[in-house]
Amino acid sequence: MIKILNRYVTKGNKKLRYGYTTGSCATGAAKAATYMLFNNRKINSIEIDTPKGWVLNLDILDINIGNDKTSCGIEKDSGDDPDVTNKLKIYAKAEKITKGIIITGGIGIGKVTKKGLSVPVGRYAINPVPMKMIEEEVKKVLPENSGVKITIYAPEGVNIARKTFNPKLGIEGGISIIGTTGIVEPMSEDALKESLALELSILREKNIDKIIFSPGNYGRDFALEMGLDRDLVVKTSNYIGYMIDKAVEYNMKKILFIGHIGKMAKVAGGIFNTHSKMADGRMEILTANCGILGSSKELNKKIMNSITTDEAIGYIKEQGLEEVFNILANKITKKCEERSYEEIDFGTIIFSKEYGTLGKSHNFDGLMEEFKNE
Repeated sequence: MIKILNRYVTKGNKKLRYGYTTGSCATGAAKAATYMLFNNRKINSIEIDTPKGWVLNLDILDINIGNDKTSCGIEKDSGDDPDVTNKLKIYAKAEKITKGIIITGGIGIGKVTKKGLSVPVGRYAINPVPMKMIEEEVKKVLPENSGVKITIYAPEGVNIARKTFNPKLGIEGGISIIGTTGIVEPMSEDALKESLALELSILREKNIDKIIFSPGNYGRDFALEMGLDRDLVVKTSNYIGYMIDKAVEYNMKKILFIGHIGKMAKVAGGIFNTHSKMADGRMEILTANCGILGSSKELNKKIMNSITTDEAIGYIKEQGLEEVFNILANKITKKCEERSYEEIDFGTIIFSKEYGTLGKSHNFDGLMEEFKNE
């Protein structure tokens, strides 16, 4: 058996500890509750198999044994992954029924309200892999000719869910029980990208093909100040190229791209992963484009030596070269359209927190009117 808490992966010269998913917690709690219900005795830990092939030995908490129902919990351990559900207690209640296995949700487990997810509308957000895990592990301890109803719940999940993508995805009232391997790989980039792309899937299921891209919360807030529809705003984080590729895959036709110049300047230079560890050519791109407008050597030095884009903007404005921001917006639009193989029409606006709107692509206003008319 693998001792999960002592298993590590090295990323970026850092040793990071693996954890286990909400799906594994729910599975362990369900199996333990079922065992204790039919054997009428407490156990302190439970073993479960995971789709990854690792065996987990999970500690059991808050045990409550009755004649016809038993409940217990397992605390989520996300390892070194920055997960808001870390330390969340996930519970299972097992109740005797005539036959079969019924699995449902309770307080703190969200309900699906929008199409496009792997769980049908109206059901509790217990994804297919965890659902299968729960059923298979419960079968191992369920006596022959017996039945059990499992209710998964997490009272703290109601509040924690507000810090996740769930409300945006149409999962209301709590967290999701998720995990395709049962194991949390610390700081998984793929998992983050998949969660971002899921928003596109939801919108496409509603036959929406016009959306608003924003790298982060600043862009989202700016879009709302412009009177645009919150439900059309899709966060890209640093993965702008990936999200454009997914937008093509989902047959999106028009995208308004709204973002802070700090990240957007990179896209003007063809940088589609804007994480600072991947690339940081902000000042070089600003300087080069100011040079097109005839900027002085002195200004170029000031921009190149700037610590922040807001500092550089101040110097640019002092020299009356604000047109550079429209140039950047048009270049961003062109780069994004090229990335989409010209299958998507982009319109771009860039801003800063200190100076507000800086520049727009030539087609932005016209494209924005189409969004307002929706």
